[in-house]
Amino acid sequence: MTLKNTADRWGPVSQSLHWLIVLLITALAIIGLTMTDMSNGPSKIKIYALHKSLGLTLLALVALRLAWRVYAGAPRPVAGTPHWQERIASLTHWALYALMFALPLSGWLFNSTAGYPLQYFGLFNLPKLAARNEELAQLSRNLHEYGFWLLLALVLAHAAAAFYHHLFQNDDTLTRMLPGRRRLASAAAEPQPASPSPASPENRNAP
Repeated sequence: MTLKNTADRWGPVSQSLHWLIVLLITALAIIGLTMTDMSNGPSKIKIYALHKSLGLTLLALVALRLAWRVYAGAPRPVAGTPHWQERIASLTHWALYALMFALPLSGWLFNSTAGYPLQYFGLFNLPKLAARNEELAQLSRNLHEYGFWLLLALVLAHAAAAFYHHLFQNDDTLTRMLPGRRRLASAAAEPQPASPSPASPENRNAP
């Protein structure tokens, strides 16, 4: 089994990174939407710290995924996909990459310019991206908040397109990002032993 992507399928490394990132974005969205309504106290500080650490993890995984894609390539478009759909899918993918970089970096920048410390799961401190600056803090905060809603819209559109292809186009757009599909397809494609025909020697000599 090759770890790299093939011409018609995402490999296991790309699949793992894809679904880890999906889980991280889901967790970050849930935490981010609920933490601002929490009352001030130690619990809120811990939740904010968790949100920041998960955001830094997302940044690292997205960088790793992009590097792996450059190294391992990407599958060709699914056969029969119109050119305009290919273009939209490509633009959507690169917009998702841009936003998945921009959100953690804008959060890091806001944290720095607002004067807050930044630790990664309490293990070590990260450097500030800029000195304390109220205007830059407000700008980076706005970019972080509005960028989240744009990312959420693109993720939902990306998922809806995948399910549309799976349910209505009946192609492999979704299944080639799912583990185990190749083994099932290979097993189904294996030739089955033919049953002896009535005229075969085995049948003629049968009692």
